[in-house]
Amino acid sequence: MLNWEDNRKLTDLLPEKEAKTIRTTLGYTTAKELLTHYPRTYATHNDTPFLNQANDGDIVTCIGEIIHTATIHTKKTTTIYTITIQTTNELIKATFFHAKPHQAAWCERTLTRGTTAIFTGKIKTYRGAPQLQHPDFLLLNTPHPTSTGALKQLTAYGNDTDISNFLTSLPAIPIYPARQRITTWRILGAIHHILDHTNPIPDPLGPFTPPDLPTFDRALRGIHQDGTNAYTYRHRLAYNEALALALVMEIRRHDTTTRHATPLSPHPTGAPHHRETLINNLPYTLTTGQQTIINTIATDLNSPHPMQRLLQGEVGSGKTIIALIAMLQAVENGKQCALLAPTSVLAHQHGHSLTELLTNAGINLTITTLTGDMTPTQKNHALLAIISGDANIIIGTHALIQDTVEFYDLGLVIIDEQHRFGVEQRDSLRTKGKNHTTPHLLVMTATPIPRTIAMTFFGDLNHSTLNELPGGRRPIKSYVVPEYLPKYTTRAYEVMREHIHQGHQIYIVCPRINGPGGVLETHQHLSETEFKNYRIGLLHGQLKDADKDTTMRQFANGDLDILIATTVIEVGIDVPNATIIMIRESENLGVSQLHQLRGRVGRGGYDSICFFHHTAERGTPADKRIWQMAATTDGFQVAEIDLIQRHEGDVLGTSQSGTNRKIAFLNLARDIGLINRANRDAKNIVAHNLDLARQLIAGIDDITQDYLDKS
Repeated sequence: MLNWEDNRKLTDLLPEKEAKTIRTTLGYTTAKELLTHYPRTYATHNDTPFLNQANDGDIVTCIGEIIHTATIHTKKTTTIYTITIQTTNELIKATFFHAKPHQAAWCERTLTRGTTAIFTGKIKTYRGAPQLQHPDFLLLNTPHPTSTGALKQLTAYGNDTDISNFLTSLPAIPIYPARQRITTWRILGAIHHILDHTNPIPDPLGPFTPPDLPTFDRALRGIHQDGTNAYTYRHRLAYNEALALALVMEIRRHDTTTRHATPLSPHPTGAPHHRETLINNLPYTLTTGQQTIINTIATDLNSPHPMQRLLQGEVGSGKTIIALIAMLQAVENGKQCALLAPTSVLAHQHGHSLTELLTNAGINLTITTLTGDMTPTQKNHALLAIISGDANIIIGTHALIQDTVEFYDLGLVIIDEQHRFGVEQRDSLRTKGKNHTTPHLLVMTATPIPRTIAMTFFGDLNHSTLNELPGGRRPIKSYVVPEYLPKYTTRAYEVMREHIHQGHQIYIVCPRINGPGGVLETHQHLSETEFKNYRIGLLHGQLKDADKDTTMRQFANGDLDILIATTVIEVGIDVPNATIIMIRESENLGVSQLHQLRGRVGRGGYDSICFFHHTAERGTPADKRIWQMAATTDGFQVAEIDLIQRHEGDVLGTSQSGTNRKIAFLNLARDIGLINRANRDAKNIVAHNLDLARQLIAGIDDITQDYLDKS
């Protein structure tokens, strides 16, 4: 990261056996890969993890003095030698089993009272008390150091005396993420051997190195060799990660100012006034927030540089009408618009809803849909309409991104549910402008984005947020229906039947198609029990498009009482008469997805309910997460729950296969001050030394897009 590379081969630096083991177990072949395998914790000479925090089978490392020993001879000729280790925090008992007398005698002579040593081994509970069973050890502060087991693996880099001197010189002993065939000690020895053979590393930031933080060289060495000051070194490495993100975004923002777009006037001379016509014929009045954002987007579109705007808004807040008004501004200026949706169901739903809005307003435009599941004949008709310019608005899935799709004159790209698309996908449509121009870009999401993520992973976009719900929308009441409280499930079904008798409709969402709890099994079971005499529809992704459309049309027209579906209804489905959604096994879905699904109801001005059914045990993290989810309908609070409870790598899409994870230290739930500072510093570096800024992210932006995917 930040243009630091160390591509020296481990085979040239380490003993052959050690290099081979590291390659086969960790996948590392270069010095940089190994040096960025950071400690997960530290054991100091005066500290140890509390045993009551460890579980059976956990590997515990401690440093302490032996204060008591005892020998027990069993009837089976086994000798049990026990020692009691005094650490700063507690007393730890360790037990050694020996079948042969000479082994027991050696242990008794070696591990005597007053001896200080490092011990490492698995925890085993015996008679209610945790203890170390047959731990490996290394004697410290003795004229004749002795090591056993995993600790003896360090002898690849010196004898027992060398190892003892080395470990006692460390203020704290780093404990590394290990594997079954390679221990933390073996990793420790290899890393320190490489650091001993590494010259001081010039700071990649040069004159922009923060004066109040350790240099990169000091931070990299310190994280491995000085655990007592680990926070300081972690802070510098986290800063580097934040700065790398900020530089990528600041350079993207800078590059946008060098691109050219066709200015799209909000009032082009001689063009039909589609925007005004649509607004005047809407069956409702736009909110103040919608009007403000429409005016902001109109100004952006009239710029000679491409608009880059992120529009956030709760489910049902009115983003779609804003997008359509923006598209009409482009069409009035003779341009085509592309709307990229994550699923075929949503693409077709957008096609139907936009066509209906335009038809009701008396606006005659051609809307073309292109999805991967269309027949070859349908695709060819769509492609012809797109390249000829007959299609004014093109709505599609990933099929729109393919090289075979050519536009007549693309002026505006809209990405719906941006978290389903990566940066590379997002940008691919922006290369399809006419005469080397870049189309304007509007990115929309109903999944609220925490402030820190907005600042980092969306730093190249201007932000607009819809905070108001349109008139008539009412807050949704949420209830948890856990399996450990069966009466709750019974009552939930009663309430659902009551709503149906009042003339309303119900969604029941399942996390899978097949198997226990799947949509097929649930449909069959509920059709024969709780809802035997009701009209029930079935919807999932493996149905043919015609069957999906028929089912959705039946539900929208009120011909079905209940729709049992998978999460294909997550976005874009709008049935105002639906007042209850039950999400089954909700613990298997992310909170952002749960929030999206909850937004399928409450769209018609009626009191609406979301039942979060789950099968998690009482008091587990999954159980607590669902109760937290039910306690708020604020999408930004939902996003913070998601950010705190999930690993940032999962939230952001930054976790990579293998071991090369790019974000190791930056905490997106906590480090807002550091992110702010990195953003300011990135602006300064780009403004004063653009070449250095590009060098610092060289390699990041090419592999990127795992790193920067908006997930």
